[in-house]
Amino acid sequence: MQLLNPEKFQQVPDAILFDTDNTLYPYNPAHEAATRAVREKVIRTFSIEPAQFDAAFSQARKEIKNRLQHTASSHSRLLYLQRMLEIIGLGSQVLLALDFEQTYWRTFLSNAILFDEVKEMLDDVRLAGIPTAIVTDLTSQIQFRKIVYFGLDHYFDYIITSEEAGFDKPHPAPFQIALEKMQPKGNCIWMVGDNPVNDIQGGRETIGAVTLQKVHDGVDVGTGVTKPDAIIKEFSELRKLLQTVLENAGR
Repeated sequence: MQLLNPEKFQQVPDAILFDTDNTLYPYNPAHEAATRAVREKVIRTFSIEPAQFDAAFSQARKEIKNRLQHTASSHSRLLYLQRMLEIIGLGSQVLLALDFEQTYWRTFLSNAILFDEVKEMLDDVRLAGIPTAIVTDLTSQIQFRKIVYFGLDHYFDYIITSEEAGFDKPHPAPFQIALEKMQPKGNCIWMVGDNPVNDIQGGRETIGAVTLQKVHDGVDVGTGVTKPDAIIKEFSELRKLLQTVLENAGR
């Protein structure tokens, strides 16, 4: 762990916000396995070349994201797959789009594994009486499914998705809604996330959060306006930091 601004960790947090994807678990292995499963299924179903799938899916994703911009539905695998089928020349094929989406998420969840000591860390936070919330992008249904799958549904007081907020992070809405729901007693809010723009810059500029960046393979540490107040590589480090802050406060 690196405390880049140690003076910001002299006070017990009044609330802690957590990102989900690539913060509580590594996103890429699950995503890559899920994409591979869908790719193989589409190729097998339509007897097309792998390159044709890759090109169509890439174009579909780009079109949906350009059209929907920074909204929850811009991440929709269902919309990507529907548009992919249309690009291939098969029309919307609603039943197949639904089937392929289920293949994606079923494979994704079976390959998603929490980082070590996430639950132990959340137990520490709960025992300290600190309110918690998830602030995450994407649609509510799949994010709820992830939380239930991980067995984390009883660990958080609130969950705010970009579907509920109307905007992805770093837009102020998700952060503001979290605080409106939590009603923390003070203004010392910790934000734990991996993305230097969405989580770190967004949390600091929107609600004045003390920012902790979860860093692992594939994550670049923020610099300048995206520089975090602390860098953690393991959740065991966050547990030790919280314990130190609590002990210094006489708790």
